[in-house]
Amino acid sequence: MNLRTRPRLIGFGILALMGVISAVMSSCAPSQPQAPRVIQIDGSSTVFPITDAIAKDYNQANKDDVQVQVGFSGTTGGFRKFCAGETDINNASRPISAEEMAACKTAGISYMELPVAFDALTVVVNPKNEWAKDITVEELKKIWEPSAQGKITNWQQIRPSYPNKPLKLFGPGKDSGTFDYFTEVTNGKTGVSRTDYTSSEDDNVLVQGISQEPNALAYFGFAYYEANQSQLKALPVNNGQGAVLPSRQAVEKAQYRPYARPLFIYVKAASVQKPEVHAFVEYYLKNSQRLASSVGYIPLPDDGSQVIYVRFNKGIVGTVFDGLPQPNLTIQELLRKQAVF
Repeated sequence: MNLRTRPRLIGFGILALMGVISAVMSSCAPSQPQAPRVIQIDGSSTVFPITDAIAKDYNQANKDDVQVQVGFSGTTGGFRKFCAGETDINNASRPISAEEMAACKTAGISYMELPVAFDALTVVVNPKNEWAKDITVEELKKIWEPSAQGKITNWQQIRPSYPNKPLKLFGPGKDSGTFDYFTEVTNGKTGVSRTDYTSSEDDNVLVQGISQEPNALAYFGFAYYEANQSQLKALPVNNGQGAVLPSRQAVEKAQYRPYARPLFIYVKAASVQKPEVHAFVEYYLKNSQRLASSVGYIPLPDDGSQVIYVRFNKGIVGTVFDGLPQPNLTIQELLRKQAVF
C-alpha cells in the first residue's frame, strides 16, 4: 500500500469510529420530555366554577401530559375567541347567538352544544338591607331599563315603602351571557340596559362590591351567591305568581321564573378528534351532575344527562335554539329539544 494514502485511510477510520460513538451516546441519552397537550377553555364566568372544578378533578384523576386551562372573558367574549379558532371549548350561560353562529360558519368551525347544568340567576343585596324582602320583575325592569339611567337612583323610587337611600348598582359587563339573559327576560331585548352601574366580567368583583356597599343591588349566577352567603342576601323574585327564592327545588319544579336558565359548554368538533379533548369532555359529562351540585348549580336529571352523553358520542353538531334567546326554558323543555337527534 502506498504510504502516502495511509493518513487519509486512517482519517476515514477515525471519523467512522466517532460516528458510531455518537450514535451510541445518543441512544443512551435520556429523551427530552414532550410538551404537554393543552385544552383551551374560555367563556362564561357563570359556568367557570363547574368547568374549573371538573378540570381540577380531571387533572387529579389523570396523571398524564394534558393541561386543561380554564379562563373567563364572558360568554360573548369567549365566543369571539371560539369562533376565531383560539379555544377548544366555550363556557356559555346562554345559547349561541345568530351572529356567533354566522361567525363560526365563516371560520369553518362546527361545534357541539352540550347543556351541563341549570342556574338560578340571583338578585342580591347587602345583608344590612333590612327593608327589601322581595322584588318583582316589573321593579327590576324599572331599575335596569335604559330609561332608568340617571333617574332611578334611590330605593324609595323602586317601592314607596322603601327608605330614602341611594341605590348602588352592580352587574355583569356586556360580554357576559348573564347580562344578555337578564336584559332579555327583564327589559324585553338582549343587551338593552342602563349603563350607569359598576360592571365586571368577574362575578367575584360584584360579590365584593355588594358586600361592601349597604345600599347595593346586583345580579349574577347562583353559585356565587351560594359561595358567599355570609356576605350577601338573596331576594325572592315575584313574577306575578308569588315571591320565590332561588333554589335547586324551585328550578326543578319550574317555579323560579323567568330567571332559571340552562348552562352550556360548546365544543369545537375538530378538537373532539384529539384524544385528550374527547376524553376530557366525556369525563365532564359523566361527572357534571356531581360537580355541578358541589359548586352550587342545579344538575340535570339522570335521563337528561344520558341524552346529552348520547348526543356527544353520536357527534351531533349545531344548536337546537336557532340563535334565539330562550327565556323561561324549563329543564324538561330543554331536554325535549336536545333529545331530537
